[in-house]
Amino acid sequence: MLRPDLLIVGAGPAGMSAAIVAARAGLKVVVVDEQPTPGGQIWRGIEANAGTSRGRALGEQYCSGLATVRTFRECGAVYWPSTRVWQIESTLGTYVTGPGGTRVVTPRLVLIATGAQERPAPFRGWTLPGVMTVGAAQILLKNPGSVPSEPVWIAGCGPLALLYAHQLIRMGGVVAGFLDTRPSTPLRETLQLAGRAALRSSRELAKGASWYAELYCRAGRYVPDVVDLQALGTDQLEGVRYRTAAGRVEEIRTSLLLVHEGVLPELHTVRSLGCEIQWDAGQAAYRPVLNEWGECSHPDILIAGDAAGIGGAVAAVHRGRLSALRILQRLGKVAAEPEMTEENCRAALARALVLRPFLDRVFRPREQVFAPDDDTIVCRCEELRARDLCAALSGSVGSNQLKAFTRAGMGPCQGRQCGLTVAALIAAAEGRHMSEVQPFRVRPPLKPLRLCDLAGLADESRSS
Repeated sequence: MLRPDLLIVGAGPAGMSAAIVAARAGLKVVVVDEQPTPGGQIWRGIEANAGTSRGRALGEQYCSGLATVRTFRECGAVYWPSTRVWQIESTLGTYVTGPGGTRVVTPRLVLIATGAQERPAPFRGWTLPGVMTVGAAQILLKNPGSVPSEPVWIAGCGPLALLYAHQLIRMGGVVAGFLDTRPSTPLRETLQLAGRAALRSSRELAKGASWYAELYCRAGRYVPDVVDLQALGTDQLEGVRYRTAAGRVEEIRTSLLLVHEGVLPELHTVRSLGCEIQWDAGQAAYRPVLNEWGECSHPDILIAGDAAGIGGAVAAVHRGRLSALRILQRLGKVAAEPEMTEENCRAALARALVLRPFLDRVFRPREQVFAPDDDTIVCRCEELRARDLCAALSGSVGSNQLKAFTRAGMGPCQGRQCGLTVAALIAAAEGRHMSEVQPFRVRPPLKPLRLCDLAGLADESRSS
């Protein structure tokens, strides 16, 4: 049994940045990550792509992650790639399975930096082959550099959808059309938010504007104010029907549709520990209740990066550093670099988050994301439609009771794809606010587990 000072779950911008600060200060640090190389989703495959035409096409922000990855490799932290965390006990006993088998780690403190996941956005036909998320398509761009062989349609809103379209065009792909589901924002409010943001982050605003301009010029079509989608087909995607806010309905023929409705904190590990969460109306997502250091309701667990609230890669770096500084304080250490101070980290974090109010308001998800029609499959694992779930709602039925009644959330994804929608259906049926509805309770194992993985615990106990 390994007993480090700090266990970090996730090797994205936040996890790597925290590991660098902690390891350089002399702490024994173990970093566990499911991916085969460090970088997280934002910097996925950066070591292989940097300096290549693919890396240049993916953009400057992507390539900027190489320095952090190299520093992480050299900082002295123990790094376990391709390793899954499938349980963390309240005593911090952590069960992991990777190429080295099944191990138990018992650290003094745990930092959870699991990043974000795409917001589930159920609509009729979203389970058809040929419908996939923008995030999944971007993974294929980064590794192994797969560009769709045919023009693609993109539906949704958010910076990631725009970024993917920009990257795809630079890598030789073709955007057949973009169905923008972004709800209209009053012009005066938009200008006020943009004006405040532009005072401190004009470059980022200009970048976003250039992506929109590129869509207008390079995409086959751009359709604004889309409020409803339906994927058409029997065994695979054959087309898409959409409706605009003005009531216009049109069908298009395509065999590939990429969808995206923003991202939200990945809280599966956090919730399995019973850490307190709250509804963030601005980001339309649940997030952990944290203090200014990233400490949560569990006394020995900290949360950093997008798992603490969506802020992007730069903010994740500074959140990771702040959490590491707090860990050093608690364990009687100081940062090795004189410039690594709380004041500097907080100032940098504030600069990184200056665009957040603008982005959260302009790219808020459409109402239909939380209120799919009766015929829409909500729970993909159990193939439960909205009408099946609503039929089971009587009296004051919470998420966990609904799970017991219908098996929603019991499949392989354990509610990652349906939990938010189920909570929204309950809130609507009972006339409650989302802040009053708790999502599914999460139980271990957090990831699918083989019998041989469990059997490996016997070997672990004999060796410890």
